Amino acid sequence: MTEPRLVHTDEWLAVVDKPAGLIVHAAPGHSGPTLVGVLGNLLGGGGDPERPGIVHRLDKDTSGLMIVARTDEAHRLLGAQIKSHEVERTYLALIEGHPRSRTGVIDAPLGRDYRAPERRAVGGRAAREARTRSTVLELLPGDALVEARLETGRTHQVRAHFAAIGHPLAGDPRYGPAGRHGLSRQFLHSARLGFRHPVTGEALEFESGLPSDLQEALQRAREL
Repeated sequence: MTEPRLVHTDEWLAVVDKPAGLIVHAAPGHSGPTLVGVLGNLLGGGGDPERPGIVHRLDKDTSGLMIVARTDEAHRLLGAQIKSHEVERTYLALIEGHPRSRTGVIDAPLGRDYRAPERRAVGGRAAREARTRSTVLELLPGDALVEARLETGRTHQVRAHFAAIGHPLAGDPRYGPAGRHGLSRQFLHSARLGFRHPVTGEALEFESGLPSDLQEALQRAREL
C-alpha cells in the first residue's frame, strides 16, 4: 500500500488520490491505518470525530479520487452537492463478459443482502434508489473496460450493480470470482471527479490514471 496523494488542496477542501488497501475511516472489524489517520489535521468539518471531513467514501480496495472537507462550511456544502447528484463521479471498471449494449443505465435499488449483510443486493434490506450509467470503452476477449458514472452513491454500488446484471468486476472477491488476471482486488478506480467549489463556485475537475496493478491486469486481459 502506498500513501494517499494530494491532488489539490486549499483552505476549504482537498482532493485525494487514495491507494487501494487503505480504508477511509475506522470501522468495526477493520484495523490498521486509515485515510483519516494519515491525513490528520488536514481534515475538518462534519461533527463526527471518527470521520472528520469525509463527505463520501471509497471501498478499501477501490483506488482513486475523493473529495474531503477542511471546514464545517465546506463539509455542509459539499454534502449538499453530493445529495443533489451535482458531483460527477466517474469510475473505470473491468467487467467479466460483454454487455448487450455499449451504453446503458442500471436503475435498481440496493440494500443489504438478506443472506450476507456485508454485501449489497438489488431489492435487499432497506433498499434505496441506485442508478449507474455505463459506457463500454473497449471490448476485450473475455472482458470489457467500462466507464461507470454514479447518479447515486450507495455502498458497493458499481460492484453490486454489475454483478446483478451478470457482469461482476474482474477480481472482485465479494461479488465475483477473485484472482482474475492476477488481481488481488476488484478492478475499480475512481478516475474523474467534477464539482463546484463549495465557497467560490468555481467549476473543478480532476483525473487520475490507472494504478500499476490495474494497468497490468488490463494488459493481461487484452492478451488472452
